[in-house]
Amino acid sequence: MTTRRTLLTGLGAASGAALSWNTVIRSAQAQTPPGVIVMAKQLDDLITLDPAESFEYTGAEISGNVYQRLVSTPNDDPARLIGDLAESWTAGDDAKTFTFRLKTGQKFASGKEATAEDVVYSLQRVVALNKSPAFIINQFGFNRGNMAQTIRATDPRTVVLTTAEPTATSFLLYCLSAAVGSIVEKATLSARVQGDDWGNGWLKTNSAGSGSYSIVSWRASEAVTLQANPNAAEAPATRRIIMRHVADPSAQLLGLQRGDYDIARNLASDQIKGVAGDSRYTVVTQRKAGVLYIAMNQKHPILSKPGVRQAIKMAIDYEGIQSNIVPSNYAVHQAFLPEGLPGALTEKPFKMDVAGAKRLLAEAGHPDGFECSFDFFSGAPVGDIAQAVQANLAAIGIRARMLPGEMRAVITKTRARGHELALLRWGSDYFDPHSNAEAFSMNPDNGDDARNKTLAWRSGWEIPELTARTLAAVKETDAEKRVDMYEQLQRDHQQQSPFAIMLQDVEVAVVRSGVRGFRIGVLNDRTEYASIAKA
Repeated sequence: MTTRRTLLTGLGAASGAALSWNTVIRSAQAQTPPGVIVMAKQLDDLITLDPAESFEYTGAEISGNVYQRLVSTPNDDPARLIGDLAESWTAGDDAKTFTFRLKTGQKFASGKEATAEDVVYSLQRVVALNKSPAFIINQFGFNRGNMAQTIRATDPRTVVLTTAEPTATSFLLYCLSAAVGSIVEKATLSARVQGDDWGNGWLKTNSAGSGSYSIVSWRASEAVTLQANPNAAEAPATRRIIMRHVADPSAQLLGLQRGDYDIARNLASDQIKGVAGDSRYTVVTQRKAGVLYIAMNQKHPILSKPGVRQAIKMAIDYEGIQSNIVPSNYAVHQAFLPEGLPGALTEKPFKMDVAGAKRLLAEAGHPDGFECSFDFFSGAPVGDIAQAVQANLAAIGIRARMLPGEMRAVITKTRARGHELALLRWGSDYFDPHSNAEAFSMNPDNGDDARNKTLAWRSGWEIPELTARTLAAVKETDAEKRVDMYEQLQRDHQQQSPFAIMLQDVEVAVVRSGVRGFRIGVLNDRTEYASIAKA
């Protein structure tokens, strides 16, 4: 897997009583309080803080700072696997038995040391709850019926996992490094179980982790407050992090200039350009393993036609949208693997061709176009991109009824397959091509009660042949051949799929002078707060 790999890295104590937001505002007109970092960010994608359920950008980021996993990957080399809770691991000769030895002295926020029992409870909990991200773990053959035998502790520091089929060690480890692999404290969560919910109701708004921070509070579409874990293996540089939901980039910039915020996370391209070179600010940039795409629900009788799907892909002005709306925040990208992941395809087969798109619509039986709904996040810059796409579609006769909403509402609707067209973001969960390939090109069961509800499933795309090829690619042991398989899979996916993949994330944060150590992760859950410090 090391051949032809391009990495993304070249781009780019708790203490005292709770601090109220009003106190922060009063103190922050010139500067936010000592020991507190206040971050302005669009937070309305947050649906839950339970890492076994959370599958959104902000939720993954918070999980990465609140929980540890067995293994992780460093931002300076995201293909390299390192121990987090685990100090070592071995694979059996059968390639199905994997043994993890835990570090000593890793403590939860409660002060209790993390043990093999906590690891087993956490992974079994993911399997039993079977929430949206569970397929990352379940794909190894774990289920409620066998999890007691396949996920077990042999002593307080040893965990043994047994997969259903021979598995590449690196692939299993990458999956365990995802946010869904977060380790929770069994004792804390078991005391808060309601019925058969494994503590999910409580963990939606609380935390039970051994990471750098713990959750103080979350108020939907308002704020998230974290405090330093006094028992963390490495003490965070800042005792408290306040993430404030600020949907409007202009309000983020104004707050940054006034000293209300230390870090602004969602400034528009022109605003970033305006502060670049200003000694009062530092611009932090990272090309991310995330893509922006249009999903076309195949339950819609017109959108299910191959010619219509291709017409939509040909109608979009990819270059114009990138250069005129988001030159600093996105790069044009048209394959499901983001640039930087092994096997990522950088070819761009689509460009705006109004005449060609109209011809395809006419050949599909719709010379006068048609009408459909279009769901999208209303905040900038996604809302601006959606308006540009609407104009592009109108040029070929497709009348898109705009349905703006909060991000979590759009996500919830598409997870229920209730959309027609939808503009969405997707971030890789781990540094392996299967992370995105499984989501975009696998749908083993298209039934409404399917176990693995991938992105292909959400759009009702039934693809037995591509599903089989995706399974074959993940099992291929020859690194060079595996890369070739993913490249061809992406080429066929570009031409056949109900996804118009448009852009790849380039995350940019603007930080006030005196604030240092903020690191944006290639993956969402690798963005680090523990090293943020303020002079």
